[in-house]
Amino acid sequence: MSGARLAALAVHAYTASGSVLALLMVHYSYRGDVETVLWLFLAAMVVDGTDGILARRFRVKELFPGFDGALLDNIVDYMTYVLAPMALLWANGYLPEGLFGGICAAVPLLASCVQFCRTDAKPVVAGEHFFLGFPSYWNIVAFYVVATSLDTGVTAAVLLVCTVLVFVPIRYVYPSRTEALWQLTFVLTALWFAAYAVIVAQLPDPHGLVVAGSVAYLVYYLVLSLWLTMRAESRN
Repeated sequence: MSGARLAALAVHAYTASGSVLALLMVHYSYRGDVETVLWLFLAAMVVDGTDGILARRFRVKELFPGFDGALLDNIVDYMTYVLAPMALLWANGYLPEGLFGGICAAVPLLASCVQFCRTDAKPVVAGEHFFLGFPSYWNIVAFYVVATSLDTGVTAAVLLVCTVLVFVPIRYVYPSRTEALWQLTFVLTALWFAAYAVIVAQLPDPHGLVVAGSVAYLVYYLVLSLWLTMRAESRN
């Protein structure tokens, strides 16, 4: 096998490593080791944020045309971004007790099943790449539930609202591929990752300013997404 094909194969293996991270997330969730799970969330986000860049750099689609890397990415993302976060919240008392808590954990799973199977989930509009509907960032939701010690009732409400947003046709920024304000988004995303690490390191009592700074990035992300959605609609 040529060096180029070996490199492309290594990229696929890199993406697939996220499935092992997901297994560890569930394992440590049921051991009550919340901080370890949050570190694993960070590792999975780094893999997810870089594997696409590596795939294009090493021409994996060209060198392995019979292997669906996009499907592999979706499988891994579902495990790390959807299934594992719900396991964390449900197993560690962050959701209401009883049947309602189980429903709150299950509804995002079902909504994300629909989203991950939609052919228009990652539309390209006027050359811009987006996510259509809330892009199943359940790991980030779970992170803030833990970091801010949200009440179980509030957590349930947040999960249900985000579930509805999965089906609302807002075009959300694809951080690694949306070109509008890409450099600013890249810098702010990197700073958010740094803030995430600081917050996890400071648990159970993270500094309020660090948490507020990380939330400011989420506000930027949402405002930019809404602006790009409205801009695209006005052009249409």
